[in-house]
Amino acid sequence: MQSGVIAALVSLCLWATPVCAQEAIAQFGAPTTSGTALVVRSTTDIAILAPALTAFVAANPRIGITYEQWGSNALYADGLAACEGTEASADVVISSGVHQMVDLVNRACASPYASPFAATLPAARKWRDELWGITQEAAVTIYNTALVPAEDAPQTRFALLDLMRRQSDHYRGRIATYDVERSGLGFLFAFMDSQEATTFGGLLEGFSRVDAVATCCSAEIIKGVQRGDYLIAYNVLGSYVASVPHENLGVIYPKDYTLFLSRALMIPKAAAHKEQAAQFLDFLLSPEGQGILAQSNLVQHLDTDASPLPQSAQRYIPIDLTLLVAMDQHRRASFVAKWRATFGAGAR
Repeated sequence: MQSGVIAALVSLCLWATPVCAQEAIAQFGAPTTSGTALVVRSTTDIAILAPALTAFVAANPRIGITYEQWGSNALYADGLAACEGTEASADVVISSGVHQMVDLVNRACASPYASPFAATLPAARKWRDELWGITQEAAVTIYNTALVPAEDAPQTRFALLDLMRRQSDHYRGRIATYDVERSGLGFLFAFMDSQEATTFGGLLEGFSRVDAVATCCSAEIIKGVQRGDYLIAYNVLGSYVASVPHENLGVIYPKDYTLFLSRALMIPKAAAHKEQAAQFLDFLLSPEGQGILAQSNLVQHLDTDASPLPQSAQRYIPIDLTLLVAMDQHRRASFVAKWRATFGAGAR
């Protein structure tokens, strides 16, 4: 974060109430009295998105940004309340819980906008001129290179299954993943696995065998692997892994398939500053904005010589109506029940 651009960083909220459910707040830019204070609510860590926010307000000095960092489930609830008119709306909402964003758009909570840059997006990263995928991030497996032998590092889900069968005692309580009840992103990754992979049932069985840990968030999981609390972590957001030092952190893009997420951006129908919100979207989708996001590891290309992953192994989570299956209450209840049966007291 550049000095002089961020006016203040407000301390964390201690209670997740409707009034104060955000985790942190930062101010970017200082608009004139005739300018606009754009409210952006997002699940993206402030430090990771800061370069793009800084560049936008530098290019648009009449627009300042109040950036609120939220958890995905709380942000979804806030989006519903704003749509119903019971809470003040943000001007821009960005979430890794893409299935939740599709649900909000399907409930007519979004304002349409024909962005000139949307034409360059793949079909999987846009929907109805109301929802746009601004990033491209891989779900990876990470491991502690000082504590996990190279031959144990699982390059595929089949290898992870085999490892949990062969060395269950060694890895007991030392494998982690997201808690699907606390993390909208974790639920989405796990649900997509259940739709994509024949190995999913075996993974749940393996996680149960080794007393795997389900926990809340990317930063906690990554730090846990670095410290050696966990030896391996599954389905971790690769962009967050790339933003921390790698002295003892190995990163695997599973060769059977690697999921790719695009954080979804929506301009709410009750947004007070829709024109400026559209400017912000255009900036993020522009070549300049995408370049900045790539430098922050939020746009990852893994089919190059430096990061070989064939197209056949890349699975993009689509931003479309098919994700509403993940929002079905009965399906979710059944999925969560299986998850609880797997992790039990291992969830933290």
